[in-house]
Amino acid sequence: MKKLIFPLLLMLAIGMLAAVESDPSNVVGYVKYPCVAGVNTIAIPMEQGFEWASDVGDNIGATSVGTWNPGTELWDTIGAFPWGGWDGDDFEVAPGAPLLVSVDDALDFYSIGALPVPATYALMAGVNTIMVPLNKSDLSMASEVGDDVGATSVGAWNPSSELWDTIGAFPWGGWDGDDFETPIGTPLLVSVDDAMNWPYAAAMRGTFNVKTK
Repeated sequence: MKKLIFPLLLMLAIGMLAAVESDPSNVVGYVKYPCVAGVNTIAIPMEQGFEWASDVGDNIGATSVGTWNPGTELWDTIGAFPWGGWDGDDFEVAPGAPLLVSVDDALDFYSIGALPVPATYALMAGVNTIMVPLNKSDLSMASEVGDDVGATSVGAWNPSSELWDTIGAFPWGGWDGDDFETPIGTPLLVSVDDAMNWPYAAAMRGTFNVKTK
């Protein structure tokens, strides 16, 4: 998945200069999500003013927008009426939210805005969605994300096959399957054995749970 974000070097510099006070919202950038006609995963890494799934759907011209419900392990989805408006229970979105969207035509979705506080996730035992946080560029492969989370599997949506490309953790260490790249902003499906907050260091400052309903 091709992604672009231009304030990365500045963001990393801010992270290293802990003694200097800085407001992350002063950094403005974007992440690009190329979408094919059909079903795609995107995320909302930047602070761009979306409050509801319908806001995202209207912006992208989507026919449906879904969020993962880790309690039911299903997607909670709203669908666009042909005459306008949305069918289903609209749900809140926040920076860091991974979403499943359907579009009729190929397009590029840009998450454009100020740099938010790094995303954190309250994961339930079972299957969850996450986005590789903008301050986690060191986790460049699915296996590295899995090791950092302590996951038993890590999957990325393949819009061509409309299936999840997944790697699974061996009990003795290492990973089974074809490892894949995970640039910052990548939406992922991860399985964990126990409830936890991730990333761990950021979790002390509060958590964001993808399930917003």
